[in-house]
Amino acid sequence: MNPEKTPEDMVQTLLTLRKDSDAVRLITERLQVKEMGPADHIRTKHEVKAFVESGDMNAAASLAQRAAERRAENLRLAIRATQKRGQRIGN
Repeated sequence: MNPEKTPEDMVQTLLTLRKDSDAVRLITERLQVKEMGPADHIRTKHEVKAFVESGDMNAAASLAQRAAERRAENLRLAIRATQKRGQRIGN
């Protein structure tokens, strides 16, 4: 998700992409699921599929928010693992 985009813009984008024949793939790419851990990646794909079937605006907003939270958590875990690895090398 582009940090310059507002949440409202992302919801509109998701609602527009939902109408595409390859919506699940396009939306998961837009939400950058590959930057998540494997379980979050799968969970988000299931949520995207449910959103595509429902088309609910509230579902789009919560989907975008949860995807951003999952990416942020994955980044925090990666940073923490890198720091621990650096500490072991330094000792």
